[in-house]
Amino acid sequence: MLDYLREFNFVSVCFRLLLALAAGGASGYGRARKKQNAGLRTYMLVSVGAALTMLVSMYEYQMLTGQWASAVEAVGLKYDASRFSAQVVQGMGFLAAGTIIGIAHQQVSGLTTAIGLFTSAVLGLACGAGFYEAVIPTVFIIILALELMHPVEGSFKRRLRNIDIAIELTSLSEMSTVTDKVKSLGGQVFDIDIEGDEDKNGYSSAILSIKLAKDSPSHSSILSSLAELSCVYSIQELIS
Repeated sequence: MLDYLREFNFVSVCFRLLLALAAGGASGYGRARKKQNAGLRTYMLVSVGAALTMLVSMYEYQMLTGQWASAVEAVGLKYDASRFSAQVVQGMGFLAAGTIIGIAHQQVSGLTTAIGLFTSAVLGLACGAGFYEAVIPTVFIIILALELMHPVEGSFKRRLRNIDIAIELTSLSEMSTVTDKVKSLGGQVFDIDIEGDEDKNGYSSAILSIKLAKDSPSHSSILSSLAELSCVYSIQELIS
């Protein structure tokens, strides 16, 4: 059955395109459910487009070595089928880079979306080439990395001894109150990055990098303790 689907015929072409559609959809479903920039349809189209590119390159190679062989020999035409897939990878670089944006507090958003789109394109190339043995396990690995590992990663980061927090204060002169509170909780502030003196609401914001002792409270406990200070307007942990 697989040997038949690896042949270049109408049935195998349809199967490869549908497989690319399914693989892209499986990869992008979780991103769509989380309402990310690139959702289900984007992943599907990227995968199908890459598969179609590979199929076009295979078709041209078949024609140039078959029906058009005499014309190719007459004009001395040279053809490299691998250039099609190379252009897909290059083009995905531009598309993926557009999903990476800077957000508040010096954070970057869109890195996972970017590499997800790139992976979806490569999946499409594999579908178009008929490399079925790689497509199906790769889809499961992608789902594992994007969905199942996400809570594990968040739990791991919340147990780290280094923590970055974004904090808004009524005045920067109250920063010593915050640092003293951190020390009382067993932490040490080793970097303070002032983001601005005052925003439109009259609050000053900063990013604090804190190193915790082994017996320090959890990240959530530290955030709760700092939030209770009268000089703190808002506070959040920065998890990239």
